[in-house]
Amino acid sequence: MTIQKIVITGGPCAGKTTALSWIANNLPDKGYRVLFVPETATELIGGGLTPWGCGTNLDYQRCQMELQLEKERLFERGARTMDADKILIVCDRGAMDNKAYMTDSEFNQLCKELDTSEEELRDRYDAVFHLVTAAKGAVEAYTFANNAARYETVEQAAALDDRIIAAWTGHPHLRIVDNSTAFEEKLEKLLHEILVFLGEPVPLETERKFLIEYPDMKWLESQIGSRRVEISQTYLTADPGEEIRIRQQGSDGNYSYYETVKKPMDGLKQIEVERHLTQKEYLKRLMDADPTKRTIRKTRYRLMYEGQYFEIDLFPFWSDRALCEVELSHEHAPVTLPPALKVIREVTDDAAYSNAALAENQLL
Repeated sequence: MTIQKIVITGGPCAGKTTALSWIANNLPDKGYRVLFVPETATELIGGGLTPWGCGTNLDYQRCQMELQLEKERLFERGARTMDADKILIVCDRGAMDNKAYMTDSEFNQLCKELDTSEEELRDRYDAVFHLVTAAKGAVEAYTFANNAARYETVEQAAALDDRIIAAWTGHPHLRIVDNSTAFEEKLEKLLHEILVFLGEPVPLETERKFLIEYPDMKWLESQIGSRRVEISQTYLTADPGEEIRIRQQGSDGNYSYYETVKKPMDGLKQIEVERHLTQKEYLKRLMDADPTKRTIRKTRYRLMYEGQYFEIDLFPFWSDRALCEVELSHEHAPVTLPPALKVIREVTDDAAYSNAALAENQLL
């Protein structure tokens, strides 16, 4: 049995309700049992429990977060009892959406009370898909008619959309679906992104990689939604043509663990299968480390620019350069790099700049 959990999120009036119907109508044809965790805020506000009715915003957000996490636990528990090979749990918004409605101090206080962290709340999901509000690029379609809990003006909706993206930035698989096309094409793009993530028909990763000058750290850390994560990446013994790596990632003592298996294909594409590990599984897999490769340690910054999700890796053995990667929905998708990043050259097809090669020779 394979159980995966994804989030469908977005700004107000982004098309989530219709998107969830599309998912329900299309993914069962791919062999998935699809479970839907309803939007918690709509349930609470519809029942009379509102942010403006509670004693404080933190009082309300505590109720919403606790209910969100409990619903997910129940759905996961129920999923494990089902007679199905592939189960997809789809969350109509997830835990990190709450952060967009809170101050940093409120969010930090809530994490402390719930004995959790931003990393744990964000990385509990396998993928996050953000639908951009109609208030950004499709204002004529912005309406209050399809959600009684919606109260934001167009300007407020656009600002909230930015805050939601910022809250989720840092997740290793965040995808943004904008309003650059007609609404039906927007939903088709969302379905395509979900299927690519699920590996239907095969789990492909399409990315481009650039060698850049060492970035201006003040600029990098000042970008809205920029997130820093510390990564320790170890390569395991594998069959020829196959790459297996495990990694620990997080910050301030809060870590998540992953195993990734890659097999190269033609062009920019490669087959990639990734799964979460427990800390115990991670430590056990370390025993299979490839003795010919060192563990790679790096600091990664994730940020959004022009609707694309960039990862900038800084290595302790380089003081003048870094690597920048962007994952694409298809190999012909255009890439617009932030002007502040100075590209030395593209190294997508240069095996010397793969992390596996750097693990063999960190003095490159």
